[in-house]
Amino acid sequence: MTLAAFFAVWFVHLLAAISPGPAVLMAARVGLTEGARRGAWLAIGLGLGAVFWAMAALFGLVMLFRLAPSLLWALKIGGAAYLIWLAVKMWRHAGDPADMKITPATASDGDARPRSPLSAVWLGLATQLANPKPAVFFGAVFVSTIPRGASAVSLALVLIAVFLNEALWNAFVARIFSLDRVQRGYAGLKPVIDRTFGAFLAALGIKIAAT
Repeated sequence: MTLAAFFAVWFVHLLAAISPGPAVLMAARVGLTEGARRGAWLAIGLGLGAVFWAMAALFGLVMLFRLAPSLLWALKIGGAAYLIWLAVKMWRHAGDPADMKITPATASDGDARPRSPLSAVWLGLATQLANPKPAVFFGAVFVSTIPRGASAVSLALVLIAVFLNEALWNAFVARIFSLDRVQRGYAGLKPVIDRTFGAFLAALGIKIAAT
């Protein structure tokens, strides 16, 4: 794979990574309510999820979905249900008071127990896997940008680029939403902001199930 081809693959995926969706929305939410550190762990999970979809496309999972559409349908319904479940939890706890002194170390669903780094990684991975849209992107767009006969080393570098695109961008989003000024604004508008996040997440889930 030439350097130009590699940068083409990298840029195409970067555009997909920064586009609004469940991953970016969750990064903003965790950064806002739990801080940049937990947001960074979440971003690692999101990056791992993107690598999973990229590898699935490279190894023919998208072709399997075409041969057995019911598998994709089941994945879409399950993923949509998970996103809607998260949205309902956000909505239910929107009225809970925001204690910004402990928020960076607590879970965003109203549970007072600290979210561990591993739990944040899992949330990112589950959020990414719950959205089958990346399967379509990686299967229809991403794979088509990779030259035929690309070596194993080239493919490994591409997967590393996918991980870094997804992880670094979402860590950046979490960092922006973790800033003191943003968190102070959140504390004053928590019910409205939480219900807005929940509504957007539910809408994304419904869109996934319906398309």
